[in-house]
Amino acid sequence: MTDGQHEVPLIPREVLFGNPARMSPALSADGERIAFLAPHEGVLNVWVGSWRKGDHRPVTDDRGRGVRTFAWAHDGRHLLWLQDQDGDENTRLYAVDPADGVTRELTRFPGVQTRICGLSREVPGTVLVGLNLRRPDLHDAYRLHLETGELVLAAENEGFSGWITDAALRVRGAVRALPEGGCEILARDDEQAPWRVVHAVGAEDESTTRPLGFDAEGRRLLLLSSKDAETARLLSLDLTDPDAPGEVLYADPEFDVVGVGFEPGGRRPQFVQVRRERGETEVLDPALAEDFALLDAHAPGDLTVLGRDDADRYWLVQYNSDRAPAAYCVYDRVGRTVEFLFSHLPELEGYRLAPMEPFSFRARDGLTVRGYLSFPPGAERRALPVVVCVHGGPWTRDVWGYRAEPQWLANRGYLCVQVNFRGSTGYGKRFVNAGDRQWGAAMQDDLHDAVAHLVASGLADPDRVAIHGGSYGGYAALAGVAFTPDAFRCAVAVAAPSDLRSFITSVPATWGPLRGTLHRRIGDPVVDAELLRERSPLASVDRIRVPLLVAHGANDPRVRQEEAEQLVAALERNGVPHEYLLFRDEGHGFVRPRNRLAFYAAAERFLAEHLGGRAESSEQPD
Repeated sequence: MTDGQHEVPLIPREVLFGNPARMSPALSADGERIAFLAPHEGVLNVWVGSWRKGDHRPVTDDRGRGVRTFAWAHDGRHLLWLQDQDGDENTRLYAVDPADGVTRELTRFPGVQTRICGLSREVPGTVLVGLNLRRPDLHDAYRLHLETGELVLAAENEGFSGWITDAALRVRGAVRALPEGGCEILARDDEQAPWRVVHAVGAEDESTTRPLGFDAEGRRLLLLSSKDAETARLLSLDLTDPDAPGEVLYADPEFDVVGVGFEPGGRRPQFVQVRRERGETEVLDPALAEDFALLDAHAPGDLTVLGRDDADRYWLVQYNSDRAPAAYCVYDRVGRTVEFLFSHLPELEGYRLAPMEPFSFRARDGLTVRGYLSFPPGAERRALPVVVCVHGGPWTRDVWGYRAEPQWLANRGYLCVQVNFRGSTGYGKRFVNAGDRQWGAAMQDDLHDAVAHLVASGLADPDRVAIHGGSYGGYAALAGVAFTPDAFRCAVAVAAPSDLRSFITSVPATWGPLRGTLHRRIGDPVVDAELLRERSPLASVDRIRVPLLVAHGANDPRVRQEEAEQLVAALERNGVPHEYLLFRDEGHGFVRPRNRLAFYAAAERFLAEHLGGRAESSEQPD
């Protein structure tokens, strides 16, 4: 791959897939300190310090898979984080006071999963947590006092999939999935009052309905819902008048509202996020119009407000670009200044990155499908080798901005194709529901139609196409080579279900209230056993004849190890060329840097061998 007379340098895998320099910053309630994730002795941990002075130091000391999820408590003292054991997802809650560095384990319950359900500045010393102590499939709500560690039951789970709290951290709302599809949002006046349904939707609106919380007075419920509309809108429900229609605060006719920014403490929505081809912010409160105009003009990229202090003077913001690492800044609303803090991966700044270009096409049934293309920098855009990079979920979507995998593939000489196939979210309810019961069928057809579109445009070489993905994307990779054995030269499948029957009957108990949703979207193992068998790559494994790279985490609770083992055993029986990587200290995805680097080193060799792309000459350690 050349640019004029010069070859575009390879970006080292260590840069792309090693630990970031810093990431996921969070602003303290007083606006004086930030916490962020950064390596400490090679493992991601939480660091804390003044954002003005830069006197940051690590306050956690994880030596395993690293810390990934943390939050400031509103008491100004404690940092909270969740951690499991080697990816088993039985998370425990920990707290540390950065002033003394003393770490405490707050939920020491073997085999139990802890969820953070609510934090509020009105009760700064308390966190609401969900614990499946009583039943593995139901998380009851508990108030946890940070100073003493005392746990008090706040609400017993009656089949709910989520809790909604008011400003005082009282459990006054819940979400309940319905057996026939759809869901109900319930509310009550206090924790002793009976539940009442305040918003109910059918199956067609379930994925595009989500409660956000109560207003400051607790008399209105704010939520996203596509009921009586095509897309998820921001609604406000008057709980004092059950007959009053919801007030529409913002709606886009084509794309879902995916996020809402609230006034600190006041719980008044001030802006919304809509993810079109790129992420965009729509300002609802005129008082913030000048702030966003200043921030939009400050730097290129998509702007995200990550946090605000309680006084609403300081904002922590992120600028996300496709050809640069994410940049983090603090905005002072009084001084009208924006101070750069750091980028998440400064080592990238010396390399030429590929733009992520939106594209769209008509699927074979006429549905418009969108996605992104990342071309090899400096290469002629003609008859390129292609890697179809399929996102997981599948009820999520690829988004514009820097991502390591597309940059890696483009840098190695491949056209990276990311398709937001039907079933992906953000494009309204009809699009996501078009994926129901279409695993291995119309969802898979969208991937083939994307490739056909690129071949017809002269951009792709039809004889050099690979498919790669993790979780659902791994399933799509296996389905691609099993159901259409002539479509792909090779496949890379990570954490991939191979038999939908065994997969759907072994989902984690913690998904209990959502099991009916899975049955509706994928197939019911009792009613649809034959459908699930037909849509399983394992049932067509004898048709596979191209090389596969299969990788899995031994502790994966979502897609169990047997999904990989049964596929690999069949490949061995049939003499199909394959590689199998099993990481014994990982779960659903690879978190430890040495494992990520080992996987991507193997994948890079594999793709180069079968598609003819470039690869680093040096080997990464196993």
